[in-house]
Amino acid sequence: MRVVFKGVLDPIGAFLNSLGIFPNTITLLGLAGNGVAAVLIALGHITAGGLIVIAMGLMDALDGTMARLRGMPSDFGAFTDSVTDRYSELAVFGGLLYYYLQKGEWIAVFGVYLAASGSVLVSYIRARAASLGMDTKVGVLTRFERYLIIAPSLVLNFLSPIIPLIGIWIIAVFANITAIQRIYDVRHQALDQNKILLKNNSIKK
Repeated sequence: MRVVFKGVLDPIGAFLNSLGIFPNTITLLGLAGNGVAAVLIALGHITAGGLIVIAMGLMDALDGTMARLRGMPSDFGAFTDSVTDRYSELAVFGGLLYYYLQKGEWIAVFGVYLAASGSVLVSYIRARAASLGMDTKVGVLTRFERYLIIAPSLVLNFLSPIIPLIGIWIIAVFANITAIQRIYDVRHQALDQNKILLKNNSIKK
């Protein structure tokens, strides 16, 4: 998104920087906005919540742009952005979980649980792999694709309450498939590392 919309994001980011606003402030505002969206969703105002989720998704692209324009991208900024992304996503799923629990729609509740679990695992697997010196970005449903599914499906709730459920179940299925894909990718990387290590040891001998 930052690459495609660079011509739009750069002027907005430059303007916000000129106001003395820091990138991490935008990151936290995005988290707060998603919190508001989660409350609206929980109370049944799903379309309104979806509109805020879309707006916060656009805001999420701004913090990195602002940091780049300031010439001060940092590891901690990237860390904060990643952590708040997880909180934001889980907040939205939490709002959906509360909404469907109140309605007693247990199949929907199970779908939200699977979607949230798969979403967290996709990110966790990559982070855990990175701690072991491996990087995995494979998979059919990364965070960007999940955003492209959940946000519009929430907005389109005014057409039919089935639409958000379709979005939830798409994420529930394909986020977990993505997690499995990343597990296998890390396994192959680990096997390749072991082969290289064994080869180097044999050469030394």
